[in-house]
Amino acid sequence: MQRLLIRPGAIGDFVLSLPALESLRGDYTRGDYTEVWCAGQNVPLARFADSARSIISSGLDRLGFLPSDDVIERLRRFDSIISWYGSNRPDFRQLMAKLALPVEFLPALPDGSCPAADFYNRQARTLGGTPTSRFPSIPCPAVDRTFAAIHPFASNAAKRAPMEVFRDAADRLGRQMPVHWICGPEEDLPGAIRIPDLYDLACWLRGARVFVGNDSGISHLAAAVGTPVVTLFRTTDPRVWAPPAGYWTRLDNPRSS
Repeated sequence: MQRLLIRPGAIGDFVLSLPALESLRGDYTRGDYTEVWCAGQNVPLARFADSARSIISSGLDRLGFLPSDDVIERLRRFDSIISWYGSNRPDFRQLMAKLALPVEFLPALPDGSCPAADFYNRQARTLGGTPTSRFPSIPCPAVDRTFAAIHPFASNAAKRAPMEVFRDAADRLGRQMPVHWICGPEEDLPGAIRIPDLYDLACWLRGARVFVGNDSGISHLAAAVGTPVVTLFRTTDPRVWAPPAGYWTRLDNPRSS
């Protein structure tokens, strides 16, 4: 069987989907093949698949708008396509049906009834997947945990806690261990560590004793390598988006999960 998993979305969405995605991969013992199409930044995290590529490089966005015979030919190679892409686009779903492609569409965003990781696992079970855990896991080489990592950013500015909160955390943690600030390629923080490849960043985060950040993909990345995580929430619902294991707070209402 040749299976394609199409999973758009930001870093956190992809990380929280990992147990579901891994349960839907083909059976290697039977010679099955699994390919993943996802956001370019997430390609290094699709290590469970035989192959991974960005949705942009696949040409999927051209379907229905620009010449795309090459994309259709590529899609026809698969016996099974499971897609979180286009689930809310009736025109795209109709096009897939017209092409008679073997596509199963799944909602890309949780419905709010349960934690996101559980929602995606529930989706996988409806398609015959058997997730073995609700905790996303990214295997990395074991290293000594020696420092604190702080990431004060999030893709949406409304999700960011005030910088003073992170400075206070850095001051407190700095009395016990070295503190490293980190930021993404497009984030501005002089002196911060930048590691563009997400798998390399995950391996670096494996060496942290604690991670402090907003509700962002990097918080989920740190949790997925087993680093103790403190996540600060402002506008999103931690009952849905908090890492399955960790500590979260709304700044004035700390809780464990």
